[in-house]
Amino acid sequence: MKIFHSYKAFKSNKKGSAVTIGTFDGLHMGHKKILTQLKAHSKQHNLDAVVFTLFPHPRMVLQDNDTLKLLNTIDERIALFEEFGINCLVIEAFSKDFSRLSALDFVRNILVNHLNTKLLIVGYDHQFGRNREGDFDQLKEYSELYNYEIVQIAQQDIEDVAVSSTKIRAALANGNITTANKYLGYHYMLSGKVIKGQGLGKTLDFPTVNLHIEESYKLIPKTGVYVIKTAVKGKTLYGIMNIGFRPTVNGKNQTIETYLLDFKGDLYGKKLKIYLLYRLRDELKFASLQELKIQIKSDALAARKYIDSIPKN
Repeated sequence: MKIFHSYKAFKSNKKGSAVTIGTFDGLHMGHKKILTQLKAHSKQHNLDAVVFTLFPHPRMVLQDNDTLKLLNTIDERIALFEEFGINCLVIEAFSKDFSRLSALDFVRNILVNHLNTKLLIVGYDHQFGRNREGDFDQLKEYSELYNYEIVQIAQQDIEDVAVSSTKIRAALANGNITTANKYLGYHYMLSGKVIKGQGLGKTLDFPTVNLHIEESYKLIPKTGVYVIKTAVKGKTLYGIMNIGFRPTVNGKNQTIETYLLDFKGDLYGKKLKIYLLYRLRDELKFASLQELKIQIKSDALAARKYIDSIPKN
């Protein structure tokens, strides 16, 4: 996949581009309906399949909103697009100046002059341009002026999957990882660097890797204990993750700690992508470290039971 960090850097093939536009947070099952159409039409007409996306999220810029949490970091989103088989990804830096582009300027200057759009694919409720003034009717009108074809994904096609990023955020906030994963079409992930913790896990015979997520906008699911999987040197590993404040030892800050089953090694400084498979329980406060240790043993057994139930290819 070719990645362009501005529409001005993009170079299309001579036949032009099939383009879709959106933030695509979560790249969930609803988004994939649109991307599947994009790939099919681009192949049919021998056009580049181009996704035009914005980062940061417009609400984070226009509303100065640091409470908005996203399902993907930008690096996670890039990886998901690549896995889905998109040819070209254009990531435009969203700013207040960019938000002032009129619908006409957006179509003429970006879609037509720079992306060489010959086919535009949008959802049924797509809006764009300054104050979201542009809609499908305007895109249709401009298509006749600038000689591109437009395809609208029907409302029924999108609503058939009954998925939205808002629904997924709500599911994660409630700890319903099973529902979130179903809507996403893949396991929710947390990506970060392994940092040194206080070493409490080692004293309990359950050494943990402590994950630091640099991106403050990344949505962290509800506190609790989860069954997870990750990969180290190409090998799939399973484990249990605790997201929480460690109330048994009067912790003050939220931590993300993972005990990897059947693993021994030093991962400090390594980057990990950890997938959340199943939620075992709420985070609890125990009367003693011994009680906590007994519970972790129980969690590990429950995790193994769940892992054994997963169909193996």
